[in-house]
Amino acid sequence: MIIKSAEFVTSAVRQSHYPPVHLPEIAFAGRSNVGKSSLINTLVNRKNLVKTSSTPGRTQLINFFNINQSLMFVDLPGFGYARVPKKIQKEWGPMIETYLSTRSTLRGVVLIMDLRRTPGRQESETINWLHHYGIPCLPVMTKTDKLKKSKQVLQHKQAAEVLQIDPEHLLLFSAKSRQGKEQVWDEISRLVQDETTEH
Repeated sequence: MIIKSAEFVTSAVRQSHYPPVHLPEIAFAGRSNVGKSSLINTLVNRKNLVKTSSTPGRTQLINFFNINQSLMFVDLPGFGYARVPKKIQKEWGPMIETYLSTRSTLRGVVLIMDLRRTPGRQESETINWLHHYGIPCLPVMTKTDKLKKSKQVLQHKQAAEVLQIDPEHLLLFSAKSRQGKEQVWDEISRLVQDETTEH
């Protein structure tokens, strides 16, 4: 994917804040601090389109980004271990669920996980929830550069077993080495191909 433009559009809390429906959307979800911002920045060849932070829970709104005037990336608040007030965390659930279950232009969700951690209940429930709503899920494991190759293979296999998915469908990614960047783009392009060819 050749990136000609990548621009922040708006932040939203409720449906009335969403941008007008006219482009296919790919949402990005995952635990706080799994490298979600770094993944998006790497995909669009920008250092700071999405602000990165070592503080979990920095993304507290649904953020929309226009890519090439043909596709929208949607950055969702991270779940779990966020150092933010519990009241705000409780609001995230309904806010994210409303977006995922009502957005007609949503074409898929990139579920991001840290390869160093075994996926837990929240990841499995997210995949099941997306399946229930008929929303394609693209699982990606980040921070592969943090592990030696032998450990990568072991963690990858274990994660696939826990999530009950084919290892071939669980992509490996590194923002540092850019491993997996083309594969992630290939899958995203496949999800939105019908729409992007019309623009």
